[in-house]
Amino acid sequence: MSEQTTTAPLVRRVDARHRYEIVVDEERAGLTAYRDRDDQRVFFHTEIDDVHAGQGLAAILVEQALTDVRTSGKRIVPVCPYVAKFLTRHQEFADITDPVTPEVLTWLDARLGR
Repeated sequence: MSEQTTTAPLVRRVDARHRYEIVVDEERAGLTAYRDRDDQRVFFHTEIDDVHAGQGLAAILVEQALTDVRTSGKRIVPVCPYVAKFLTRHQEFADITDPVTPEVLTWLDARLGR
């Protein structure tokens, strides 16, 4: 039987690509994408690669990303359905969460070229 070494997932912020990535065994396993709007970090997409699905990586990724947002002094806007759902279960971030408004959605669409 061969030994498999599995390291703990690592979450890193990649500002140049406007996202947080989760890395498992030195491979990117997923990401949550954002754009900054003044003092708000607007999260609009989260994905975990199929090979890593069902391992709880999305929750680890989003929790660490939101903790980083708190540390940086910004606020959260959860356009991404996964981030929004996560926030309903994790009220510890309620104090730094702003609502998704039509204005935010219009702004985001313009930033993303949609």
